[in-house]
Amino acid sequence: YLTNDLRNMGYNLPMVTNATTLQKEDWIQLDKTIVKEARSRLRAVDDLSSASSYGGFNGLGRMTIEYQAMSDPGSAMVDMDGRTTGRNDTPQFILRSLPLPITHSDFGYSSRELQVSRNGSTPFDTVMGEAAGRRVGEVVEDTLIGLQTGVSYATQTAGPGTHTGTSTVYGYTNFPQRLTKTNFTAPTAGGWVPDTSYNEVLAAIEQLHAQFFYGPFMLYHSTDWTQYMNRTYTLAGSGALSDTLRTQLLKHPDIKDVRRLDRLTSTFTLIFVQMTSEVAQMVNGMDITTIQWEEKGGLELKFKVMCIKVPRLRSTYGSRTG
Repeated sequence: YLTNDLRNMGYNLPMVTNATTLQKEDWIQLDKTIVKEARSRLRAVDDLSSASSYGGFNGLGRMTIEYQAMSDPGSAMVDMDGRTTGRNDTPQFILRSLPLPITHSDFGYSSRELQVSRNGSTPFDTVMGEAAGRRVGEVVEDTLIGLQTGVSYATQTAGPGTHTGTSTVYGYTNFPQRLTKTNFTAPTAGGWVPDTSYNEVLAAIEQLHAQFFYGPFMLYHSTDWTQYMNRTYTLAGSGALSDTLRTQLLKHPDIKDVRRLDRLTSTFTLIFVQMTSEVAQMVNGMDITTIQWEEKGGLELKFKVMCIKVPRLRSTYGSRTG
């Protein structure tokens, strides 16, 4: 009907002044990019996985992974005619064990809630799947660094003999056989200059050399070292600004790289790691995967993001480590 005809029929209609020929969505520019919470970088696991990884087996079908450490047998005799009977020797072996725990993160929704979310740009299962994967990665990173206590599993191997030590997951900063140097000078101390730390790093490397590990070493540092690593300073005997502590360390032939670990917030901490298989490995028993199941007749959906990624720090028969 025309508006005038409706009025003549007795319908007192208000004058419509805000009518539009455009739909609601035509007036709005919707930014569909979700601003996520800022996150720290996960570097330690990526570095070790790239440098030294162990996999190719079904980690879900095993509770532990074991290896043997062998002594360094044999001795040489010195005489004038070579007829002296030499000493017979046989290598000795010890068995060490690593548990294979599952790291996982769960989430779930009602079926209807999930269907509604899929009408938009950020379906819950996609968003939470990514977030749960991130939580799993953070736990693996913290375990490798040693910020989170690793799992211990039993005291007996699957075979007939007991292994040496407990079957425990260790990280860089809590591995019992690790070398430690506790007299580093904090850069906030009076009289500190970058050469102080450089010389102390050289002393730490000599400790590793004394254990017959010769690098090259990855040098990780805590977050509070960052400004002191990157600050330009004057070299001894020079009158001009010429270098940073980081670049000076990178010139050392036994240092592979100097990297900040965003999750390592311990006060002025340095970690040296020889990134080889006899020192450290990232055991990959199962890649990150997501499983899904239904409950309550399909009205509730459950998800679990899980992986078997376990750091294995190794030492020799004589408990030497790099």
